Amino acid sequence: MIETLAEESIYLLKQLISIPSFSREEDKTADAIELFFKEHDLSPKRSRNNIWSVNQFYDASKPTILLNSHHDTVKPNSGYSRDPFSPDVEDGKLYGLGSNDAGGCLVSLIATFRHFYNQKSLKYNLCIAATAEEEISGKNGIESLVPELGHLDFAIVGEPTLMDLAIAEKGLMVLDCVSYGKAGHAAREEGENAIYKALKDIEWFRTFKFPKESEVFGPIKMSVTVINAGSQHNVVPAKCEFVVDVRVTDAYRNEEVIEIIKKHVDCEVAPRSTRLKPSSISKDHPFVRAGIALGKKTYGSPTTSDQALLDITSVKIGPGDSARSHMADEFIYLDEIHEGIQLYTKMLGKMLH
Repeated sequence: MIETLAEESIYLLKQLISIPSFSREEDKTADAIELFFKEHDLSPKRSRNNIWSVNQFYDASKPTILLNSHHDTVKPNSGYSRDPFSPDVEDGKLYGLGSNDAGGCLVSLIATFRHFYNQKSLKYNLCIAATAEEEISGKNGIESLVPELGHLDFAIVGEPTLMDLAIAEKGLMVLDCVSYGKAGHAAREEGENAIYKALKDIEWFRTFKFPKESEVFGPIKMSVTVINAGSQHNVVPAKCEFVVDVRVTDAYRNEEVIEIIKKHVDCEVAPRSTRLKPSSISKDHPFVRAGIALGKKTYGSPTTSDQALLDITSVKIGPGDSARSHMADEFIYLDEIHEGIQLYTKMLGKMLH
């Protein structure tokens, strides 16, 4: 059964690779996934370019586990030596854009969903969601779909982790900061230099240590990455703008971090978004325990995924290697897909039965 699911999954993945599916342009891969669901009697539903379904014996009185991965891709980088849309197999590797990030994860989760789809008396419902716009953290992907899925209790987010368990993921906030002074002539004792005012706050961002630290990641990291001020050499600048990249750990919520920052700096602080939240899951969670029992490692992921848009307990895990994501001549090993389906079904089976 697993071997058949794996072969059909690889066939689907080859189809997806052959169809360009850049973020916000995923309609054709959504069509292919929807058709695959229909051909295998999975009763798909569609919202924009998101395809989803629930198990045959869905029971609203039971808790629900979400299986989620994405079908959009970045654009191929300039280093490609082969056709990024040609799903070629060589030496056990399936090449093609999106093969590793995150096509292998997506088709493995679909196979896992199919494995449990018509089983009765499961302890949990299952919901599979193949979503769009992950690569740009777009608002028409998982974020728009979640309200349609009903109550969710736990999520498995498919991203390439070598099937190790990412039990924590950093959040991300980009802050636009502005310090104000007063313009004047640089040759005279005039004005109030906004750059000098900004320097005080910039030094705070460089040196401040938040009181709480994550057990997985350690301290929150803040980096000033862009600065802009002044118009000409002889004018004291009245305004200095700078950008801060903040990697939030699971020790804080994004809103708490903003509140602490505003108490300590004089500049205006405006987050572009607080949507990309940090997340974590206990090592005692039954899914994590099942993975550890099968020899898989746990770690904290510095990269952001759709997990950041979920407000429920979740774990990031999938076949493939994050180091291959967005690289030229991207590939996934066929064996990784076979192993991914086997491990997903074993780990979930511990919870479902």
